[in-house]
Amino acid sequence: MKLLEERIKKDGQVLEGDVLKINSFLNHQVDPKLMMEIGQEFARLFKDSDITKVLTCEASGIAPSIMATYTLNVPMVFARKKKPSTLNDAVYLADVFSYTKKVNNKICVEKKFLKVLILDDFVAHGEAVKGMVSIVQQAGAKIVGVGAVVAKDFQGGSDWIKKQGLRFEALANIASFEGGEVHFVGEE
Repeated sequence: MKLLEERIKKDGQVLEGDVLKINSFLNHQVDPKLMMEIGQEFARLFKDSDITKVLTCEASGIAPSIMATYTLNVPMVFARKKKPSTLNDAVYLADVFSYTKKVNNKICVEKKFLKVLILDDFVAHGEAVKGMVSIVQQAGAKIVGVGAVVAKDFQGGSDWIKKQGLRFEALANIASFEGGEVHFVGEE
């Protein structure tokens, strides 16, 4: 998605450890117009997939996912990083390691919510997606595909998703951070 790539080039900052900081429009401050365009693009890509729900992880995956679900006219469920007292014991759990924060999180989703398109803000090593895939598999539900706003293809998560036989769509595919700059797949 060209507009997304332009925003990453303009506002993104490559940090130590192959972390991409895009806080000005996704991971801290949210640009609602860009999120709507992202949501509409995911809806276009997966429109024929018979989606009944979209699953994401809190927190940064919520904005693009809510826009996609609005366009698809289906509900969104987000995996919680901590089980609140309002959830009953009928939950699916998965462990997820955050490379950005260097912590393990146990994510959970109430059992009644799953038949899904999985959407995430970033796919790097794929840990959040692996956790969400585990939850959907525990539920015996069908995964119609996985989408990412940004995929850091050089870190292996994209390959893992495809090796699982899952359809994968990323709106911006990063090939490298060579020289401290963002280089997209297919870029000259």
